[in-house]
This record gives sequence, C-alpha cells and structure tokens, in this order.
Amino acid sequence: MTNQTLLSSYDMVLFTAPSGAGKTTVVRHLLEKYKDDLGFSISVTTRSQRPNEVDGRDYYFVSEDEFKVLIAENKLVEWEEVYSGGYYGTLKSEVDRLLSIGKKLVFDIDVYGAQSIKDKFGNRCLAVYVKPPSFNTLVKRLKDRKTENLDSLKKRVNRIKKELLFEHAFDYILLNDVLEETLSEAEKLIENHLI
Repeated sequence: MTNQTLLSSYDMVLFTAPSGAGKTTVVRHLLEKYKDDLGFSISVTTRSQRPNEVDGRDYYFVSEDEFKVLIAENKLVEWEEVYSGGYYGTLKSEVDRLLSIGKKLVFDIDVYGAQSIKDKFGNRCLAVYVKPPSFNTLVKRLKDRKTENLDSLKKRVNRIKKELLFEHAFDYILLNDVLEETLSEAEKLIENHLI
C-alpha cells in the first residue's frame, strides 16, 4: 500500500497494470464473486477482437472512424491512442449507466487511462496497480497467451517498460505472484473499501 490513506468507501475501483500482469483475471474474479454490488465499465476500443472476447462484454469494438466520432462528440470520460490506430477509451454512458443502477464501478484499464479517471473522479476512485513479480515473468505471460504477433509483442514489451514505472502513482499495489493470494487480497480490498 502506498502512503495515501484509503477512504472507507468508494464508488469506483480502477485495476491497472501493464499487459499480462493479471488485472483482467482479478477483475473477472471480483465481478463474479460480487456480482450484486459491482458493475464492469466496458471500454471501447478499435483493436481487433480476440477469439475468446465478446463484443459488449469484454469491450465495445468499433472502427477508428467510429472512435473519432466519439471523441468529437465528447462521449468519452478518457481516451488514448495506445498504439498507432489502436484507441481505447471509457464511455461516459457506461459510467452513468452503472452508477444509475447503484453499482460500484470496476475498471480494467491501462495506467494512462487509470490516471485520467483518477484525476477526473479523485477520491471517488480506489486505484489499484496490479504488479507482476518481475519483468521477465510478464513477458513470458504475454508470450504464453499467444495473442500477439512478433511486432505487437515488441510494441507491448516497450510499453510495459514504461508502465512498470507507475506503480507508486496509485493508491494500492497488489502483487500478482501467487494467483490465489492475489485474488484473496483483492477480495479484502473490495470488502473493506467498496461494499
């Protein structure tokens, strides 16, 4: 945990990490365990849909032109061009929808997007950095996923090197070394600070 004092209650929790650190695994576990209390803020992206992903569940998949319309119409809380032509963002309508039905929002978001959300919503957000045990472990996890070609893997590895420098910019550091321990610690965070 960082030196920041955690509030007793938030209405949003951001899980952020470099690609392959395990934030999506943590988020999916929490959403299943606390489905009555938590709602997933589905991001919008221009990247290609992976075989195991479902549009409207994992992401809203749109074209680059459609994404640029969302930017122009100010329909995003935050957005970023993560890779050339690879846009990611958070829809204002997603945030509003989940808050309107009384859910606590869970974000699975990159470090830059998490900083933007934290800057926008401040003390309403608990920002959790999911830390891999090592850089080499992280690269191995990415390779083992087999979702990247050599070029995209190289881009992700270069980005990871930068994102690993951000761990102390967030409220809490969650080490993801032994998955069962990581999930247990994540459950404690949710129970102590969101529900």
